[in-house]
Amino acid sequence: MNKRVMKHGYKVAERLYNFVEHEVLPGTGIDAEDFWLAMADLFNEFTPKNQQLLATRREFQAQIDAWHLENSVQGTVNSFDQHKYQQFLTDIGYIVEEKEDFSITTSYVDDEVGKVAGPQLVVPLMNARFALNAANARWGSLYDALYGTDVISDADGAGITKSYNPVRGAKVQAYARQFLDEVIPLKTGSHADVISYQIAQSKLVVNLQSGQRVNLLEPSKFVGFNGDEQNPSAILFKNNGLHIEVKIDPSMPVAKTDPASVADIILESALSAIQDCEDSISAVDAEDKTAVYRNWLGLMKGDLTETLEKNGVTITRKLNADRSYKTVDNQELTLPGRSLLFVRNVGHLMTNDAVLTSDNQEVPEGILDGLITTLISLHDLKGKSAFKNSRKGSVYIVKPKMHGPDEVAFSNSLFSRIEERLGLASNTIKVGIMDEERRTSVNLKECIRASKERVAFINTGFLDRTGDEIHTSMQAGPMARKELMKNEKWISAYEDRNVRIGLQAGFKGKAQIGKGMWAIPDEMSAMVKTKIGHPLSGANCAWVPSPTAATLHVLHYHQVNVSDTQDNMLKLFSKDTNTNQLNDLLTIPLLKNPDELTEQEIQNELDNNIQGLLGYVVRWIDQGTGCSKVPDINDVGRMEDRATLRISSQHICNWLHHGLLTNEQVIASLQKMAKVVDMQNITDKKYEPMADNFDTNIAFLAAMDLIFKGKSQPNGYTEPLLHQRRLEMKALN
Repeated sequence: MNKRVMKHGYKVAERLYNFVEHEVLPGTGIDAEDFWLAMADLFNEFTPKNQQLLATRREFQAQIDAWHLENSVQGTVNSFDQHKYQQFLTDIGYIVEEKEDFSITTSYVDDEVGKVAGPQLVVPLMNARFALNAANARWGSLYDALYGTDVISDADGAGITKSYNPVRGAKVQAYARQFLDEVIPLKTGSHADVISYQIAQSKLVVNLQSGQRVNLLEPSKFVGFNGDEQNPSAILFKNNGLHIEVKIDPSMPVAKTDPASVADIILESALSAIQDCEDSISAVDAEDKTAVYRNWLGLMKGDLTETLEKNGVTITRKLNADRSYKTVDNQELTLPGRSLLFVRNVGHLMTNDAVLTSDNQEVPEGILDGLITTLISLHDLKGKSAFKNSRKGSVYIVKPKMHGPDEVAFSNSLFSRIEERLGLASNTIKVGIMDEERRTSVNLKECIRASKERVAFINTGFLDRTGDEIHTSMQAGPMARKELMKNEKWISAYEDRNVRIGLQAGFKGKAQIGKGMWAIPDEMSAMVKTKIGHPLSGANCAWVPSPTAATLHVLHYHQVNVSDTQDNMLKLFSKDTNTNQLNDLLTIPLLKNPDELTEQEIQNELDNNIQGLLGYVVRWIDQGTGCSKVPDINDVGRMEDRATLRISSQHICNWLHHGLLTNEQVIASLQKMAKVVDMQNITDKKYEPMADNFDTNIAFLAAMDLIFKGKSQPNGYTEPLLHQRRLEMKALN
């Protein structure tokens, strides 16, 4: 059992206590006893409020369930009166009154948040290597990203190989030159015809194979260089606020086939990254939480390292330094070498044994996260490390799974009190509002108002949002097939409304409007073709699953000027837009014709859901892996986290509840798909097969819980059941 230290009525796990006392507090200027007293005061003040907010969630769900049971005609789609439904939601306070228009007043935000649009990585903070990779994903090799993915065709024998393939290399060079022609065009000619870049009379001069000497069509896009003016080693461009480095190195193999000796094109890629304490990790106790906090501390102090073996060589990963260039007037230009880091805390639901009350009750984990991650961030705010995170002196906390304005106001008050107790100026902590719960979507304008002085981010999350949609309307009827959910009316209203409300609330130039994850990391060609829709939608950031994906997705932000797009959108919004979008948003995605589904279609839907659920759960429970690339039923690798698990489990619960499935059918599918998942993981030496013993395998039992107990779980969340089973597994080891 964990040893504990009593501090002002609370029992702090010894490992967390020692970490805070000996690793975090030194250098912050915060007295240890003052900190522990502040912690106790925060729990005393905010725990009862937290509990009341959760009680309100339960009350709303009970009222909505009762309304659907009374008003819905089972077997028909949205049979109830939509106006009556909205009036009911208003009467009970689920929909709140929208007040007058306003603009957020958030200040001291970094340029990556307010001024420049680009990709955003989300990464499990529990894994130091992933955390470092994400922080270092600010810059990426376009050549590597093209060469190593399916963006470049495999035709003509130019497939991806470990050794350099000159045919494929030539295709990479041609693709990259075409990109330069699009975003950094020459007055005449093409970058493909360049034999050298030089600087003369404070301008970039480009020498072509034809003998012509030309300039850029827009000379201001040339902003710096390295090396000698006649023989530069790097040329730095800037387009739509994003930097592009053309690296010149005749010694590199790829440069030997290039007339201008271009060795690579380095793109400013992931402008920001969310270091995640929530859906992408498995942190269930004081040991886990301390490990997560320690990684955040290493990032904020700039000394996080990770050693690994690769091809028999020991490699030490650390944070990248800033990048330096010379301007045309011989001034030094320093650019950030790392992504601006946000930290995502957990929501209001979960508790953790890292701190217990005097009567051994776990404290709300979200309150603990807010306090500890901010305390750790003091090392960035007050320290003199060369690895500065926020240049404007802000702390960026993404707060997930908040339900409505009252819960946002609660977080705002919590952050204010944390600032007060840690001696920070008001609104130093900036908040990111995840628009992933139905009550937040419906009331987004008032959610933003509740934190209008510190909000720096809103983001749509399709998977969690769909999970909540299903759970909230569980009693209304069977839901649409999962793969067709994106065709439903409410989804487009949700995505469009998020951008509109953010822009009308003054986010332009002050805050991020984000879009969701590309979940298939091996299909980069499809991403490059489709994800341009995110900047075109007016969103100034969107999530990507890897540094490589960030380097490819940033191409879209060169092609689309998001600032101009937002200006044009603001001119087009009409007064009727809100009413129409709210009607669509509240259109429940029920199955159109349940009786027309064949038995095979129902079985396929079930098997698909269960295979994905098992594939994720077995790694979560057995290995503590909160996010990974999990092969789907067709062996296509997909990024899975608890959001994907929530939608799958709730969808099965819904169809089971409405009689499209039977208990026996679900159990049979679980056992069949467990064998499939076992085979998909057969090369993993750490993997424990589920099919060896269905009655005692903890991961399999966790999957059973998520389905057969899922309907009664608060808002359909998976965390309580997962945590319980993971703790069982840890107790055995």
